[in-house]
Amino acid sequence: MEYMKIIKIMIALIITTVIIIFGWNFYEGNKNTSQNSQTLDTRILGNSQDLVSFSVSSGDTVSGVLNVVGSVQGGYFFEGNILVNILDLNKKIIRNGNGNAITDWATLEPVGFNAALDFSYLPSGPAYIEIHNDNPGAPNEGINKSILIPIIIK
Repeated sequence: MEYMKIIKIMIALIITTVIIIFGWNFYEGNKNTSQNSQTLDTRILGNSQDLVSFSVSSGDTVSGVLNVVGSVQGGYFFEGNILVNILDLNKKIIRNGNGNAITDWATLEPVGFNAALDFSYLPSGPAYIEIHNDNPGAPNEGINKSILIPIIIK
């Protein structure tokens, strides 16, 4: 009789442990999914009409060092340089970067560029890649244009 009581207690403990483990995994999985889906708006913001192409699509998950290529029109370059930054969800720069023109940059026509973006050691979650015109002489004067591509940092 004592033996059966111990067996029942052990079975109850095993079932309780399995339920707790599955419940915790379910909770964690839903928490991560709901954080990303609630806060990520996949619309490209800013001067989106200037974006001709970009190798990262809106809503993509990114990590590590990523070599990107793109094309913009409308005078984003200075001496062949373009700013390509990583912004947090509040649109604050968390990593500065730049790219280089791979076609003739002294035009208002589409200009191709490449850049290396490093997402290492950045907080995971929703963020933006910002393509910004290089305006070194007077960053607070003249025309400042930017394109914000929403992403998820893994």
